[in-house]
Amino acid sequence: MTRREFEITDINEIVKILEKAKIIHLGLVDDGMPYLVPMNYGFEIIDGKLVIYMHSGLKGYKLDVIRKNPVCCFEIDCDIMPFEGKVACQYGTSYSSVIGRGEVEILEDAAERMDAMKKFMKTQTGRDFEFTDKMLSAVAMLRINVDEFTAKHRPAPETRANV
Repeated sequence: MTRREFEITDINEIVKILEKAKIIHLGLVDDGMPYLVPMNYGFEIIDGKLVIYMHSGLKGYKLDVIRKNPVCCFEIDCDIMPFEGKVACQYGTSYSSVIGRGEVEILEDAAERMDAMKKFMKTQTGRDFEFTDKMLSAVAMLRINVDEFTAKHRPAPETRANV
């Protein structure tokens, strides 16, 4: 991260971003070509490690790519607000984001799939749901085991120090 003054290191603040945002941009690589797909997600922090859950159809290009190459990157953002300035270089956008890398896996174990779906729905809706095996059989559940991530908040100029 170049602009360290915008870095967020407090895990509680990072969790607030992850709870507020609803879309993850998942980056994969297929035979040297990048592939980026927006998805809904859920998450949890386990012993200080970030774990992200997503769901998908049972077939498709995304799953084919993951099976060939599970290495991924991701970006999650919220609070996006463009701002203006007096000159062109003072225009910009305020936002909060989490960016990271890891490996994505397709969950096969029934208990893991159930747990992942519950965390997914809790993040997306704030509510707890119960699922049947039949309901879960209609979707693939994915988990990103995050190796590294950073978080950032770029404020609008009137809230930044040194402006």
